[in-house]
Amino acid sequence: MISNNIKAKLAGGSAIRKMFEEGNRLKAIYGEDNVFDFSIGNPDLEPPHEVADALVELASNPVPGMHGYMSNSGYESTRAIIAKKRSEESGVEVTADAVCMTVGAAAAMNDVLHSLLDPEDEVIVIAPYFMEYNNYVENHGGKIVKVATEENFMPDLKKIDEAITAKTKAIIINSPNNPSGAIYPAETLIALNDLLKAKDHVIHVISDEPYIDLVYDGQTVPAALKYIDNLIICFSWSKSLSLPGERIGYTLVSPRNEDYADLTAAIVLSNRTLGSVNAPAIWQKVIEKSLYAKVDVANYEYRRNLLYSNITDAGFDAVKPGGALYIFMNTPKDMSDSDFAAACAKYNLLLVPGKSFSGEGYCRLAFCVSEKTIRGSREAFFKIADDLNIKHRAEL
Repeated sequence: MISNNIKAKLAGGSAIRKMFEEGNRLKAIYGEDNVFDFSIGNPDLEPPHEVADALVELASNPVPGMHGYMSNSGYESTRAIIAKKRSEESGVEVTADAVCMTVGAAAAMNDVLHSLLDPEDEVIVIAPYFMEYNNYVENHGGKIVKVATEENFMPDLKKIDEAITAKTKAIIINSPNNPSGAIYPAETLIALNDLLKAKDHVIHVISDEPYIDLVYDGQTVPAALKYIDNLIICFSWSKSLSLPGERIGYTLVSPRNEDYADLTAAIVLSNRTLGSVNAPAIWQKVIEKSLYAKVDVANYEYRRNLLYSNITDAGFDAVKPGGALYIFMNTPKDMSDSDFAAACAKYNLLLVPGKSFSGEGYCRLAFCVSEKTIRGSREAFFKIADDLNIKHRAEL
C-alpha cells in the first residue's frame, strides 16, 4: 500500500495538469486548431540561438571529463559567472560559493526548505501563489501559512506581520508573480526587510525568480538581493531560455544572510541527499556560454496584449500583468471560478480556476501559446460572454 499522504495527494491532483491532459484529449477529438488551451505555462518559443549554438559546440568539442561528477554545488566556472551577473544586477558582491546549481527551481526550493525546516516550522506564502509551494513545504515537515494580498496583488505587510509567530522560519515571495503577473516595487521589498529584521529571530525570504527576465512595458524587476538581507534566491531558466524540460537552475544565498555559512553548506548537502547529486553537467556548461541570452520577450508582450484584448473586448475583467506568462482574469460576479472554467470548456477554451492558486474569484490563462491559438480563441470568449449575458466592449 502507498502512503496515506500520497494517496490523498493523488486524489487531489493538480488542476493545471488535469486541464493540460484534457486539452490533449480534446485536440485528438476536435483538432488542434479548435481547442484553445491556456492551462499550462509551457513556453512554446524555441530557446535563443545562443543556447543551441552552445549545445552544438559542446557536443562537437567536449571538454575532457565534461560528463563526469563535479562538486555537488556544480562547476565553479558556472557558479562564478552567475555570481558575477547577479553582482552586476544588484550592486551586491556575490561569490561562487553563494551559488548551488540545481535541477530547476523546484529542486532549488526543496533544497532550501530541507535545509531550513524542522517539523511544524511555518512558511508564509502570499496568496495567490504557485500551488506547488504547498507540496514543497509539506515535503520537509513544514506548515503553510497563507496571507492574502492587497487588491492590486501587492503583499499586505500588516497581514504578514500578524501572521508571524515564533515558528515562522521563512516567507516565499515570487515577483513577477505566478499567477497574477504582479511585480513587487523596491519600496515593498525594503519595507518587508525592515519588518522581518525587527523580529526576535531570523526569518528567511525565499525569492522564487523564474520570471525576472520576462517583464513588459519597459519595466524592470527590482533586485531582491539589493533590498533584502536574509535572502535565498531560487532560479530557473525554464522560462527565460525556454528550457522547462531540461531542469536547470540554482540557489543563491545573499552574502548578508545571517546564516550564510551554514546555509550554503546545508543547501549543497540537501542537493545531494535529496537525490539530485548535481545539476546536469552539460546544461551547466551551456548556461555558461549563454547566460546573458533571452527569449523573444517582445513576442510574449505582443501575445499578452492579444489575449488581454480578447478577454476585455468580450466584456470580462482582468488586470494586465506586468511580467510572467499569465493573465489572472476575474470570474463573473456570483459565479465560482470552477463553474466559469466549466462554462469556458464548453467552447474548448481551457483555463485554470483561481482556487488552485488560493485566488478564488479568478482564473489563470497562460499566454505562452501560439498566436494562432490566441487569435482563434477570440470568438470563443465572445460566445461565452453571450451565454453569461455579459455585454461586449468591442466588436468580434
